[in-house]
Amino acid sequence: MASLSRRPRLSVRPAAIALAWPLLLTSHFSLLTAQTPRDLARERADFASWLETAPLSPYAVIALQPVGRGISIGAEPSDIPLPIAARGIAREEGGVVVLDQGNGRVLLPRGRAVPLDRFRLVTSGGPGRAVVAAFGAVRQYRTPAYYPFAQDLNLTVTLEPPERHGTFRTLGLDGAETDAVEVGFASATLGRSRIRLRVYRVGAADDEEAPLLVFFRDSTNGHGSYPAGRFVELTPHGAAKYRLDFNRARNPFCAYSTVFPCPAPWPGNVIPAMIPAGERYRADS
Repeated sequence: MASLSRRPRLSVRPAAIALAWPLLLTSHFSLLTAQTPRDLARERADFASWLETAPLSPYAVIALQPVGRGISIGAEPSDIPLPIAARGIAREEGGVVVLDQGNGRVLLPRGRAVPLDRFRLVTSGGPGRAVVAAFGAVRQYRTPAYYPFAQDLNLTVTLEPPERHGTFRTLGLDGAETDAVEVGFASATLGRSRIRLRVYRVGAADDEEAPLLVFFRDSTNGHGSYPAGRFVELTPHGAAKYRLDFNRARNPFCAYSTVFPCPAPWPGNVIPAMIPAGERYRADS
């Protein structure tokens, strides 16, 4: 949703060494943790405040439904059940989603929160693929938890050419389907290994300000971090260089609410070692 705003190559080793390697790597990083930089601490505090108070926080989502040939919104039984007096049908007409409540019609422009009683509706997705999400009050908020800051997991990487060309569809951090372009592979040394992670520009294909994202999995998934994986953004860092700071890794929105679909793993973006940095995950959250 617009208002909410994605391969390691190890040498072959004996089994015992291969199994011990993630533990050795984690031990190495634990010795190199440092105080969290002020800008990162401020970023995390702002994010926690947004999660707790924002009208479109993932903790405020009630339901999310593809429009298809039409969905009902309002009193039960409805595709999006809301305790309001009026019940309407949302359909896509000429690329625009319209909510017909019988006594009036409400336009639901993409990427804009539209009030409906004490709730808000947000439409995302391209023509023919519209999705409507309903938001209410923030519920079951949990303060985000993080691994200790690890300086050695703040990497400078180069960007190798892409394998895939052209625009395609993928799920973003918020679980919404969006355009994406493969911009290449982020390559760097991590511990004793060389990592190579697929990078997508997520957003409108012609938007040069759309973020460069890596959606990755590592050995902490299900053991301290979210099982499906995490996102981290690449930022420019000098000529032909980028910053890949795993301390800024974030959970997808499906970690906060099962209403959101989880992105599928990006091909090759699995690190066979622990990345004890960035946002953690508590199964009871």
